[in-house]
Amino acid sequence: TNESLTNACQGLRPGQKPLVHTDQGFQYQHVSWAAILAKHGATPSMSRKGNCWDNAMAENFFGQLKSEMFYLQKFDSVEDLKKAIDEYIHWYNFERISMRLGGLAPMEYRTKTATAEQPATASC
Repeated sequence: TNESLTNACQGLRPGQKPLVHTDQGFQYQHVSWAAILAKHGATPSMSRKGNCWDNAMAENFFGQLKSEMFYLQKFDSVEDLKKAIDEYIHWYNFERISMRLGGLAPMEYRTKTATAEQPATASC
């Protein structure tokens, strides 16, 4: 888990301070995990014990990943699985429409929302 977190943090852009949400697994409570988060300015977030609702968004996403991709394929290698996960995440973010997002893909919705929230600038 530390290697995965370190790799993810290396992809952060300057000024990004992510919130990293996990369950209460021992690896997420370890001093080494906390040190990596602190080094990269990330804020830890942890579900309450026995409360799956705290992590409902992630649980929902991984449930969809398993039913829409993982259970439908057989993988010959870990590399094949990694590639399929990368492709699924791209498809999920950029192509898969969601009725909860007004029929838009998540990145399309995010872009539209971010553009709508930009304050108007005065012109002289």
